[in-house]
Amino acid sequence: MRHVSRSNLLAASIIACVPVLPALAQQSAPPEGDPGNPRGQRGGMSLPDKYLNENIHMGDISTEAADAACDQEGYDRLLCLADGLKNSLSDELFAELQRDYSVEEAKLWSNFPPMGFSGRVGPTLGAFDAAQLGYVKALLQTAMGQAAHEGYDELEELLNLDDYLIQETGETGFSSSNFQVAFLGTPSETGTWELQYGGHHTAVSNTYVDGVLVSATPSFRGAEPFGTVEMNGRENDPMTQEWEALRAMLAALDTEQLAQAKLAQTYSDVVAGPQKDDNFPTEKEGLPIAQLTAGQKALVLAAVETYVGDVAADPADRIMKIYEDQLDETFIGWSGASDLNGSGAYVRLDGPQLWLEFSMQPGRSLPGIHPHSIWRDRENDYAGNLD
Repeated sequence: MRHVSRSNLLAASIIACVPVLPALAQQSAPPEGDPGNPRGQRGGMSLPDKYLNENIHMGDISTEAADAACDQEGYDRLLCLADGLKNSLSDELFAELQRDYSVEEAKLWSNFPPMGFSGRVGPTLGAFDAAQLGYVKALLQTAMGQAAHEGYDELEELLNLDDYLIQETGETGFSSSNFQVAFLGTPSETGTWELQYGGHHTAVSNTYVDGVLVSATPSFRGAEPFGTVEMNGRENDPMTQEWEALRAMLAALDTEQLAQAKLAQTYSDVVAGPQKDDNFPTEKEGLPIAQLTAGQKALVLAAVETYVGDVAADPADRIMKIYEDQLDETFIGWSGASDLNGSGAYVRLDGPQLWLEFSMQPGRSLPGIHPHSIWRDRENDYAGNLD
């Protein structure tokens, strides 16, 4: 065993009534020839042995031992849990988990499953035993928000959706065991480190400097299938709150405002996705939020809170204050369909710092549509580190 010395925001929203979500398919053969789908590159592809394709049942994992060992709160608890996890690991797993900080590795995230992107660093969840998974779960619970379908709960639901996908499609590479976690830099009271966690449709990039969360971006979420899915003993619906809040924001615009907010271009996916860190437009486009009423602005903030509220309450409050102060310099844009139904429906918020995109995608593994969404900060992605 290796010894390591230890140096909510509840997403409030004003949501309008919306139509029923798309029906979920039970089983489907994968689509062929989709240029946006890495499946064409991976048919018959064998994956490294670390990808186990097993259901780890994260919801059933106990955090009792981690909670007993780390009864602190906030950042002190996060450090204790990080040390507790590292102390339990073999030298090999320790070396995979604890890495030197580098922006190069911080950028190794993706929305693709491992058969579409194999560059992630860190052990898979399937490499940990139950007690170690308890520490990982407690770490994520401490770092993330606590609202239903947001923060940690959203992450657990996304694990369950991957278990659903492998159950329904049988395709190697999906499953909760294949998500990965890493510490980029040593968790400590001083210095810079990132809690990096991700897998299919998931990227968490929480970067801490001298004990303070200074960046939670890039933050990617997607969900296939879209809507409520029964899996692993619970209902899972990780992305509907974001969808509904953004729909309510657009539905509150009058005809003239909606026309002004419509973007000249259509979009088949998010613009500033993985490995597209600087892919922001050079000029603002759409409707200035400064022109909105107080009620309409409240709906914008409610939508933003469903993203910022994914992190723990104190940093979420600080981040929301920045975006609220910059709200009148932020723009709304949409294309495809303003009700965000159907493939190609797209909406974004573009501010001095805030960058938020939500894009409806065609089904990749199951029929229907599903969302991709990214929250970035133009100035503060990766805590503002460039190299």
